[in-house]
This record gives sequence, structure tokens and C-alpha cells, in this order.
Amino acid sequence: MRKINLLLGLALSCSVATKPLVAQPGAAPASHQASPSAQETTVPPKPVAPAVQPPDPAAPVPSTEANPPASGKKGSSPSPTKPPVDSKSAFIIGPEDTLAVRVWDEPNLSGAVTVGPDGMISLQLIHEVKAAGLTPSQLEASLTEQLKSFRNNPEVSVQVLTVRSRKYLIQGGVNRTGTFPLTGPTTMLEALVNGGGFREFANPKKIYILRTKPDGTTEKLKFNYKDVSQGKHMEQNILVQNGDQIFVPE
Repeated sequence: MRKINLLLGLALSCSVATKPLVAQPGAAPASHQASPSAQETTVPPKPVAPAVQPPDPAAPVPSTEANPPASGKKGSSPSPTKPPVDSKSAFIIGPEDTLAVRVWDEPNLSGAVTVGPDGMISLQLIHEVKAAGLTPSQLEASLTEQLKSFRNNPEVSVQVLTVRSRKYLIQGGVNRTGTFPLTGPTTMLEALVNGGGFREFANPKKIYILRTKPDGTTEKLKFNYKDVSQGKHMEQNILVQNGDQIFVPE
């Protein structure tokens, strides 16, 4: 009997060892039980552009000049435009010229004035003053003398701002035609520089000047630029006069 029980126990243990395992519902196999987070693909967040800050009104603006002015200099300003006529020159003031009259420490007596058709300028205190026919230095002396009746030791300066009373004309085969101020002794070679060069079909050998004589008649003067520019016939390189008309044929 004991032998039979032993055999039955051995058979029962064999049947349990060979019985297949049954998976529980909803349970994943051991080999597939990795955490879901390990199977997900990680997507990096998109970079966010930084917010654009508005410019600070108090911040200094960078200079765009090739040579910016040095900082810390008070009263820095561009160089003033050079006047067309030196105040000490022999230029003769005429109608329509614009003058800068300055009386030291007298702003009410200073300012820009235009010479009238009658050759006069108007200033406070002394009113009408003859300016045409005088040089800037002569006009300074005249104004100083007349202001002595109203001011002690007046200091006066006169500067020519624009010249309209004396001029000449260039026409024809040049790059820049028109009327040009005659601010001082000017030769034909110097005058033609203002024309900006000759055009392609210009004939610089046949240039001529039309000049009105004191008796009202007109004379024609020849000018050969090719010769004069090479040092030949220099007698043709005359001084330009007020009202001369220079023609460059094409």
C-alpha cells in the first residue's frame, strides 16, 4: 500500500511539471513588459525666438559717418562755406549783390542786405548808404564813419555773400552751360573750367567771345583753346569782362 501511494505521488508531481502555463488576461509577456515611456519617441521642443525689444530712446545712436566727430566737444559744427569774394579784395560791389554787414556787439545793425538797382543798401540809424562802385573795404570805412554819430568806436565788417552784378555766359558744346559770377580777374582758360569740359563734338579751336563795347557795339574775339592750352598765342587768353558771352561751337 505504501508503494502504491509513492507511485501515485510521483505521477502527480510529473503531471504538474508538464502542465503549460496559462497567461492571465491583460498581463503582458515578460519580454514585453517594458514601461510605455521607454517606447515613446521623444520630440525636442521648437526653439522660441526671443522677443524683440524696442530701442531705448535714451540710448546713443551709432554714427553712420566715415569719420564721426569726437564726442565731448561743445559747439562743434561743419566748416562754413567759403565766401565767393575776399573781403579785402579789389572786387567792386554792384547792384543785386548780397552783402553780410556786421557791426560788433550790435545785432540790430547786422545782417544780410541786397544792393538795390540804384546801388544803395538800407541799414538802421543811417538808412540809405551807397554801396555800388565800392570795394568791401571801402564800404566798411564808409559805414564806420557814418555810425560814429550813433555809436562809440563802431567796428564794421562787410562780406560779399553772392555776386549777381558781374557775370559772364558760356554756351554751346560744354557740359555745363549758363551764367557764372565774375568775382575777380578771370582769364578765358579759367572761365572755361566752369563749363565742366567739352562735349564729344565740340570744336575748341573755334571758340569766340561776344563783347559789348562802351559805345553799344559788339565785337567778336577768337579763342583757340588747343593753342592756348599748349602755350601758343597766349595773347588770346584775355581777361573775361562783365557781360561777355562765350560760345563753344559744335
